[in-house]
Amino acid sequence: MENYEILITFVVHTTIVNTLMVSFEQEIQTNSKIAPRIRAGLNIIHTSYWLNDRLNSFFKGFDLSQPQYNVLRILRGQRGRPINLKDIHSRMIERNSNTTRLVEKLRIKELVDRTTCAENRRKVEISITKKGLALLGQIDPELSEMESEIFKRITKSDAVDLNTLLNKLRG
Repeated sequence: MENYEILITFVVHTTIVNTLMVSFEQEIQTNSKIAPRIRAGLNIIHTSYWLNDRLNSFFKGFDLSQPQYNVLRILRGQRGRPINLKDIHSRMIERNSNTTRLVEKLRIKELVDRTTCAENRRKVEISITKKGLALLGQIDPELSEMESEIFKRITKSDAVDLNTLLNKLRG
């Protein structure tokens, strides 16, 4: 009986994987045979753009960009303690972001405070405002709902496996 279950699992898994591969190739409109590792790389890039499009549309409704949201999340994680620009930048998901510009846009929207250190005028500390925290409080449930919709076909086990593979890919 155990071998039968393994065979069924293999057939179901293979069918799902093959369906996804065909779907990807159809989506990029190619009939060419793509090597599995190349297909995986292209699929990661394609999926990244797909996910970014959805997130960009979502955050646009809150007059934010993804990097601005990332800055707000980092600041909320400080639990009221200010942080400098260098440390914010080192924690960003998208490291190519101009952190100074992002913080300035958030300051203009009154979502963050920027304070110059009295002892060292080159040192600037950033903290989230009550308005920034309130905006995150508004975003959180809607983002959670959207993420649930996006990842509804991915089980917890799939997510663990995917994270393991992505970590392995980055070395």
